Amino acid sequence: MTILRFGAVVLLAALLSACGSMNVVSDGADSRLMLKGYDPVAYFTAGRPVKGDPAIKADHAGVTYRFSSAANRDSFLKDPVKYSPQYGGFCANGMVYAIPLGGDVDVFKIISGRLYMFGGTGSKIYFEMDQARNLKLADGYWESE
Repeated sequence: MTILRFGAVVLLAALLSACGSMNVVSDGADSRLMLKGYDPVAYFTAGRPVKGDPAIKADHAGVTYRFSSAANRDSFLKDPVKYSPQYGGFCANGMVYAIPLGGDVDVFKIISGRLYMFGGTGSKIYFEMDQARNLKLADGYWESE
């Protein structure tokens, strides 16, 4: 049974990687919506996920971001690299193993001024156990894979 599960994870990872390098969903007119419509700037300013308004949005790097305010959209447009989630919004802990699995908008961490998403609390805790090593591994896989 374990071999079947491992095979399913590998197949899922291959399918996800074939879909592009961003963890996006489709919602209304936005076919490549990042962070499930949550405001990326709010993670920094409010310290929590805040749902974005479909009327206040911007496109960057082929995906759409929504914002809770025009001020947040303007901040994003001034420095989109600062506010964009790392690893295309995929789970940072998954990237430690070169597996682009979905990140949960409610589980995140800002590390050195960058936004990292996690698939769940357990993934975040495991990542934090050796954060420096895991960042190095994930960065390496993200850049090379």
